[in-house]
This record gives sequence, C-alpha cells and structure tokens, in this order.
Amino acid sequence: MTDDRIDGGDAPVGRRLISLFTDGACSGNPGPGGWAYILRDGPTKKERAESGGEPMTTNNRMELMAVIEGLKALSRPCNVQLYSDSQYVLQGLNSWMAGWKKNGWRRKSGSRFEELKNADLWKILDSLKQTHDISFHHVKGHAGHPENERCDVMAVEAAAKFR
Repeated sequence: MTDDRIDGGDAPVGRRLISLFTDGACSGNPGPGGWAYILRDGPTKKERAESGGEPMTTNNRMELMAVIEGLKALSRPCNVQLYSDSQYVLQGLNSWMAGWKKNGWRRKSGSRFEELKNADLWKILDSLKQTHDISFHHVKGHAGHPENERCDVMAVEAAAKFR
C-alpha cells in the first residue's frame, strides 16, 4: 500500500485489476446513513475496507459515496471491476450519466428538464470515471454475496454512529 491507498501498479500501460465492492445504508430515507467499500487488488489479493457516514442523508447518496471513496482510495489509474447492489449507481454510471452531462447535469421530466438529484456526487464520479477503466457488475443485495454482505454490515454500523 502506498499513501494508505491501494497501489494500482504500473499505469496506464498494464493497469492493475482491482475489484471494488460497495454498499450504502440509511436508517430512514432521509436519515442517518453509512457507506462502505472493499478494494481487492487482483494480483496480490491485498484488501482495504473502509466505511463512513453522515447524520442526515439518503440511501442513494450513501451508495454513491461508497463508490466515490473506493475509487479515491486508488493511487493510480486502474481497471476496476465495480460490484454493487444499486441499480441507481450502475445504471447511472453505465447508461444515464452521458445524457445528464450533455443536458447540463439535468434530467428530462416529461417535456422539461429538472435538477438532477445528487448532481454534486455524479460530477465527482464522472471525473473518477475518466481516470479508471470501470466495468459494472450487479450483485443481488442480501442474497449471500460475501463482500456485499460485509459492506452492508460495515455501512449499517457506520450509519448507527449517527443515531
């Protein structure tokens, strides 16, 4: 580990393969929330797990923060396999973001545009997405996926600190 972040190896040529597992939790929506991630370096299998939270937030914000904090923990550009149970995060990154960005970080609502919720976090993710090559993997929440279950426990514990 370098600088307490996962060292992505030599980049951009030969980018390191990293698995990023994430989850967010909220007690009430809005309410106290927590996020968590597990980073696993493909070649070395070294792991880093972190969590945090906010006193008044939403579940979607915590799902986004888990991904942001996980990507920010990488010290170099990497090939990242992102595993999340949040369709909001995965669809946003993989499908919707390009349109939001094109429309000034607004979304279409009927025949007009409206403010995009969590635009501040989507803009951060957009920047991080430019740094890393990310592939997207949906995991079913609360279905026994070991890393997703571990992230869920960490996120719930982080949220509990604000109750």
